[in-house]
Amino acid sequence: MRGGAKGQTGSLVRGQRAAAIYTLIGSAKLNGLDPELYLRTVLERIADHPVSHIQDLLPWNVAASLLTHASEAA
Repeated sequence: MRGGAKGQTGSLVRGQRAAAIYTLIGSAKLNGLDPELYLRTVLERIADHPVSHIQDLLPWNVAASLLTHASEAA
C-alpha cells in the first residue's frame, strides 16, 4: 500500500458497510417491507442462524413472514 493511501483504508471499509446497509434497506423497500422492521428481524435472527442458510434472511425470503406478522398485528 502506498504511503498516502494508508489513512483511506478505514473510510473505504466504512463506505462498503454503508453500501451494504443501504442495499438491504432498498431491497426491503422493493419487496414491500418496512425497512426498520426487516433490519430488526434480521438482527434478532442472525446470531443463531446457520451461515449455510443465510439466504433465508434476504428480504424476498423474509417478506412472507413479516407481511403475515404485520397483518396479524393490525
